[in-house]
Amino acid sequence: MPVTSVVKDPETLSLTVHAEFPVKVSRLWDAYLDARQIEKFWGPVEYPATFTRHDATPGGRSNYHMTSPEGEEFHGYWVWNEVVDQKFFEVTDGFANTDGTPNADLPTTRTVFSFDPTPEGTKLTITANFDSVEELEQIVEMGMIDGTRSAMSQIEQVLIDLRNYGQTFSTDAQILSDTQVRISRLIRGTRDQIWRAHHEVQLMKRWMLGPDGWSMTECVTAQDVGDTYRYWWEPQSEETGQGFGFTGAVLESLPQSYERTTEQMIDTDYPATVNESTFTETITGTLLSVVVTYPDIQTRDMVLATGMIDGMEASYARLESLL
Repeated sequence: MPVTSVVKDPETLSLTVHAEFPVKVSRLWDAYLDARQIEKFWGPVEYPATFTRHDATPGGRSNYHMTSPEGEEFHGYWVWNEVVDQKFFEVTDGFANTDGTPNADLPTTRTVFSFDPTPEGTKLTITANFDSVEELEQIVEMGMIDGTRSAMSQIEQVLIDLRNYGQTFSTDAQILSDTQVRISRLIRGTRDQIWRAHHEVQLMKRWMLGPDGWSMTECVTAQDVGDTYRYWWEPQSEETGQGFGFTGAVLESLPQSYERTTEQMIDTDYPATVNESTFTETITGTLLSVVVTYPDIQTRDMVLATGMIDGMEASYARLESLL
């Protein structure tokens, strides 16, 4: 078990978890910042977690839920307050209703995750700070201590997987629910480079092409909330297919970290989607994660069957060659 101690301190209104891992700080840090990894150990063994948003930057937000063996969902959120790379991060941790809004009937905590190097690897200290003894006792009675031990017992296998994960650069699609898919790609480049590659016209027209034989003939970008974008592609040969494009608007933006947009295929009656893109810097590059919300399962499966993931991989590989 990585957990070495759990200390409840009514005087300081805190609950502190100490754990040790035989890996470098950078490796453990990435496990917490990558939604695909943290959801493998954030929930207890019997209550696996799913993260639908995970912005590891000040002002960012994480949305997640844990699913019981009976299929019941328990929702939570983080608001990211401060991040010092590979040192610590602080979040406001709270419970949420099924629609993602904060549950005011349950306590929120100011939780600090500290990462300290040791001769054997990394010491992780997680300190949850409460507003009252009553809130501290309420969380303990809800099973937080046992739940934390159960959740963190899974990290060691995740860290073993990370040794291979850090060398894998390919586009991956993960079905999160009947209406949501998360598309992830670790791209060799800084977060600033990858963000600019998604917002600067001349860069986009060089790499966002999909399979060979296509060109982007129209590129109108959207920079701020309320702006609309429009992209159009044409094949070099009629045998390759017909032109197509997408349009949409920016709903929310946290520059270089997070963007939420709508997306509608031009001149079709296909339902619009909502796309949430998160840009996370890691030790091997920038993790781009796009959570796509479809109107229903039929639309989700229809889009996935189009070969979209292969086209995205071709574009990301082209982007890496430019960088």
